[in-house]
Amino acid sequence: MISLLVSLFLAAPVKAEVVEKTIAVVNNEIILESDLKELQNRISKPGMVDDSLLDGKNAESLKKDRKAQMDYLINEKIISSEIKRLNLTITNERVEQEFKDMAKKNGVSEAELISVLKGQGINIADYKIFLKERIEKQSLMDSEIISKLRISDEDALNEYLKSNPNNKPSIDEFSVSHIFFSPKKGGGEAAYKRAEAALSRLRSGENFETLAQQLSEDPNFSAGGALGTFKSGDFIPEIEEAISNLKVGETTGIVKSRLGFHIVKLTTKKLTPDPKFEKQKERIKAQILEGSFKRQLRVWLQNKRDDSFVRINE
Repeated sequence: MISLLVSLFLAAPVKAEVVEKTIAVVNNEIILESDLKELQNRISKPGMVDDSLLDGKNAESLKKDRKAQMDYLINEKIISSEIKRLNLTITNERVEQEFKDMAKKNGVSEAELISVLKGQGINIADYKIFLKERIEKQSLMDSEIISKLRISDEDALNEYLKSNPNNKPSIDEFSVSHIFFSPKKGGGEAAYKRAEAALSRLRSGENFETLAQQLSEDPNFSAGGALGTFKSGDFIPEIEEAISNLKVGETTGIVKSRLGFHIVKLTTKKLTPDPKFEKQKERIKAQILEGSFKRQLRVWLQNKRDDSFVRINE
């Protein structure tokens, strides 16, 4: 009887357990061949890959590039590690609320949203996992990158002027100071030579206000050579023209007017922006922010990758 049982046991087929291939290790996490296949399946479904991790590629090119797919999965693992380290994981309740909010924003019921997703070949459970990861990733990006980006109106204006060089903003109001040299004192040629000597001292690093105090021949001299604040079009045309391209704190060369010779410093200015720019400003700022974010994300990911243990088994 015992020998029969042994024979039956030995004759019984042994079911081999399939061991899945590990294609990469990132810190303490592994990437399996099935993860790569799952990504390849996701790529063809709208909204199921993160464009910010494509490094300038599109989903179509990612389909054909196994190395890029591996990089994508490694970046996902690195981000996942940082989310855990910073305790940014969210609950399933938060995911469900986000799903409800998505339906509401699109003016459909949850059932209708589910139907649309299924119609695109998207498994709802998989989508909610993706949604959870997307929310966590956004929190990480806000904390690590976006909160550190500063895009000013001036940044937007400079970007606008690159594409529209003829649509420059105009000075609406400005304050100036000057060092004045009068032709009444020895004639125009002598006055010009005094202006040249003063300009040379200014360009060698001497203080404008001090030179104005020492050298200006303005009979109505004010401290530092201050002339006051003026509206555009209300001041000496030659001086307005000379300061039109100056930044605040910069000085002109020698400016000739009907009164004599001036070296002028722009101390303040207010600009009237191009109305076309005002309409486009927020869109331009958003574009600059997006570009800055992508650049900083690449740097951030590379730094994290350099600090991580990454082994690719291919």
